[in-house]
Amino acid sequence: MAKKIKIITDATGAVEAEISWEKNPRTAEAIWRALPIEARAETWGDEIYFPIPVKMGEENSQETVELGDLGYWPPGNSFCIFFGPTPVSRGDEIRPASPVNVFGRVAGNPKVFKKVKDGDLVRIEKAE
Repeated sequence: MAKKIKIITDATGAVEAEISWEKNPRTAEAIWRALPIEARAETWGDEIYFPIPVKMGEENSQETVELGDLGYWPPGNSFCIFFGPTPVSRGDEIRPASPVNVFGRVAGNPKVFKKVKDGDLVRIEKAE
């Protein structure tokens, strides 16, 4: 089961994504219930992250992720968007600072998030 969301920034406009309950149902449900969320972006290599009002531990967490994955980072209570290597990546892998709960994916080309800068406003909402 997947539900559509929109990730909106001034730099990218509205980008569609999906939250999936398949791998991490508790994480997906907690994030879905917290929507809409508005926060200021922080960047770390080709990753955007920002704190959200969800507090939970690891759930089937992963040390590496795929291009376009959406993750929840438990140590920072943060929503993460992965669109390329981070400072700790080795080779072509995409590696978060520490394991994340992957709960969704960007639809289309996630590299549009390269336009987002630290401090840009990000809004995540349920798509109709």
